Amino acid sequence: MTVLKAPSLPLSAERHRGARAPRWGGAVALLTTFVVLLFAVPSNAVISGLGSLGRPSQLWGLVLLMVWVLTRLQSSSSAIAAARQPIKLLLGVLLTIALVSFAAAMLRGQPADQVSPATTAIIRLLSWTGVVLVAADGLRTRNEISTLIRRIVIGATLLAVLGLAQFASGQSLLDWVALIPGIDLDFGGVDSRGQFTRAAGTSVHPLEFTATMAGCLPLAVATAAAGGYLHGERWRRIWWVSPALILIVSALAVSRSATIGLFIAAAASIPSLPRAYRWVVTVGGAAVLAVVVAVVPGLLSTTLFLFTNAADDSSTQSRTNALARLPEFVAPSPFIGTGFGTFMSRYYIFDNQWVITLIDLGVLGLLALIGLVVAAIWSAASAGRQSMFIDAQMLGRAIAAAVLTVAVLFLFFDGFSFSIAAGFLFLLIGLAAAVRNVGMGDRTQHEARVRLAEVPVDDSSHPHRSRADEDGPLPQPVRAQRAEG
Repeated sequence: MTVLKAPSLPLSAERHRGARAPRWGGAVALLTTFVVLLFAVPSNAVISGLGSLGRPSQLWGLVLLMVWVLTRLQSSSSAIAAARQPIKLLLGVLLTIALVSFAAAMLRGQPADQVSPATTAIIRLLSWTGVVLVAADGLRTRNEISTLIRRIVIGATLLAVLGLAQFASGQSLLDWVALIPGIDLDFGGVDSRGQFTRAAGTSVHPLEFTATMAGCLPLAVATAAAGGYLHGERWRRIWWVSPALILIVSALAVSRSATIGLFIAAAASIPSLPRAYRWVVTVGGAAVLAVVVAVVPGLLSTTLFLFTNAADDSSTQSRTNALARLPEFVAPSPFIGTGFGTFMSRYYIFDNQWVITLIDLGVLGLLALIGLVVAAIWSAASAGRQSMFIDAQMLGRAIAAAVLTVAVLFLFFDGFSFSIAAGFLFLLIGLAAAVRNVGMGDRTQHEARVRLAEVPVDDSSHPHRSRADEDGPLPQPVRAQRAEG
């Protein structure tokens, strides 16, 4: 008698809790380290002598890329099969176009002060690639993904607390970092608009800070609605502190982009919540905003003035006028661009990452980046539809909403020049790929159970029979009908 076995299946969310794929058991720890370096270390702090390459989070991203490559070289198979990933395909296309564009730019010849920034830009892209790949291939269970998201939410909460302290004190509160031996501080810090201090957290600029906070809001809301993805009632309500603090610090940002980011995050995430939470979150968020407006005099009028006076605002006029000059910068190399990282602020300031990508990487690079973001949103959202488990559904939809929020806010600043915003976006893209594995695993496991129910199999002698009777079908390779050998 011969038993025919089908290929290994992704692990179902029903059996996720505590399970680990042997080869990638440390992926959560590796990515947690990246989150800590990304959020906790000021993005204007660099290791002396390394310049813009010396940001710890970017160096750790290169370590992640090396870990992924070494792991791939050591083994060509996995204990748990992964779903096909359009994210990885489009990331490879983007990286290829960036390398070709960089090579073409160097062959054409560049001013001396553009060679180093272009090289640094390629290294940054490789670092972000490492983050995506480790997340996509390393996080194989719902438990691992939810653990990392909890830690992201905790980090965002601490950043919000720092932002509130900066708003209240009018100071960055991070000047002491410059006293650490071997650390240099670049430009950056808090800003002001009217009578209000614009908090920056550990970011270089308030725009980067507000984009990161807006992107974290869907994750925080979903985590709170899921009780931290934990069993038990003890700490469930405490998770609602996170979205409340993020909402408050974003409202105090006195920024058009922050307001737009909050609207997008709310519009994308609230409909994806269970019905019981939709009105609670909507009314609760409105109440928090009302309290902030009442406690901080002049905040509402100042924020509204930013929108009503947008036509006469210098920053809005600059962005509008910049689009008229776009063709002259794209014309020299419309397909692969002038070279990734070669467009300097001395030529023009666009404050729009999508426009800068069009100039740097041409039409092909822009389409690849758009495709990568769309694939991330689709992967995360489709995972939520495929899974039968409410936690996995909220995970996928929250990640999709977060990617959408950050991607839209990249219209208002050159996000790839800011390490926290860019690193966070690529981390979200990696999480979208990981949660797709989980959703596909849930669907495949369900379909396998249906097939097993339709085709009776005499497996009374199977060694796992007693456990299967208690817990249901195990996440083992699905057996086909036995054939005579």
